[in-house]
Amino acid sequence: MDGERKNIRNRFGDDSVHSTIYTDRELFDAEMKKLFYDGWVFVGHESEVPKPNNYITRMIGREPVIMVRTREGNISVVSNRCAHRGNMLCHQHSGSSRSFSCEYHGWTFSHEGDLVGVPLPGGSHKDSSCLGLQKPAMQAGHRGFVFITFNPDAGPLDDHLGKAKDLIDRSVSLSPTGKIKLSAGWLKQRFRCNWKMLPENSTDGYHAPFTHASFLRVFAPDSQYKMLSESEDERKSKTVDWGNGHVALEHAPSYEEPLQWLGTTKEKVPDYVESMKEAYGEEEAMRKLVDGPPHSTVFPNLFLGEMNIAIFEPVSVDECVLWHTPMLLDGVSDKLNARILRQSQAAMGPASFLLADDAIISERQQVATGGRGGWMDLSRGRKREEKREDGTIWGHISDETTNRGFWSHYREVMQA
Repeated sequence: MDGERKNIRNRFGDDSVHSTIYTDRELFDAEMKKLFYDGWVFVGHESEVPKPNNYITRMIGREPVIMVRTREGNISVVSNRCAHRGNMLCHQHSGSSRSFSCEYHGWTFSHEGDLVGVPLPGGSHKDSSCLGLQKPAMQAGHRGFVFITFNPDAGPLDDHLGKAKDLIDRSVSLSPTGKIKLSAGWLKQRFRCNWKMLPENSTDGYHAPFTHASFLRVFAPDSQYKMLSESEDERKSKTVDWGNGHVALEHAPSYEEPLQWLGTTKEKVPDYVESMKEAYGEEEAMRKLVDGPPHSTVFPNLFLGEMNIAIFEPVSVDECVLWHTPMLLDGVSDKLNARILRQSQAAMGPASFLLADDAIISERQQVATGGRGGWMDLSRGRKREEKREDGTIWGHISDETTNRGFWSHYREVMQA
């Protein structure tokens, strides 16, 4: 254990990390255990399984799981691996099934993971209650977001989420009913890079004028993206370390009018504005419509990407998958949700303007760190960031406050 702690400690300097943190295969294996099996991780949203028998499949680290809405309407998460000979039970990303039957020998399991059927039972002598599917040690949720851990000593989800609960609340409160719908389908993009580069890049407020220069030359002058091309002194957005590895780019200070973040105005979507006023009162509704959605990573694998929800899925030390889907709002018009869908396609779709740029940078980083490697600096803004009374740390939008917040928690968990 002391050797493992020293191994982690040696990869961190003063405001710097060593590049082997992206390339060490043994470290990747340790991350799967400590971060993805022993800690709380996001699985899915309840709206993805709206009806009884609906299910989705996901990978939690290297562990395949099924999230299903039971016939009683509850959410159940079970292992996607037959308790008999280890075959994957569901190979589709989603579907509907009254039970889960293995295609190898026909064993059948309930939504709760209980073994309920064995073909040719004459040869079976074991107690079937001992042959159910594995389950997470704990399962909990917040505003429809479902999290699990395989560690019975992980502590309450509320303790892990901390102030990230406010970020999730902020996302769903853009719906007048307080509910969102992840029903538009997921896009998956495979990156040839270490998974940690995705949460780092997603909340890096420094790179946009350079990595996305061509995009900003075309779109920034007349859009909500203008703030990304402003000078250092003009930029009002902030980087925020919310604690527990949850970090964010806070763009609310840059917005002066309602719905700037959606590239529209309240006059163009009057029905939405009125429904928000009815739900929250005029003052609170207008504040929500000016501030917009969060741009935040919820450690370790959930990204609240403004009007997108994304999942960081590690595959190997140098490969990962980014899942993303538009965050559609319940209780609004199809026209408004269509706008959200189009905005999502433009930012993160296969032919998008932003994600392709980021993918190239991450893959080049992986190549560049694959040799002898070296130390990487994360000191930007250390001396001008502000620690507030609630423990959060705020920096200039171009400061590496978010990177330091992510790595600080990562180091703490990996050394535990």
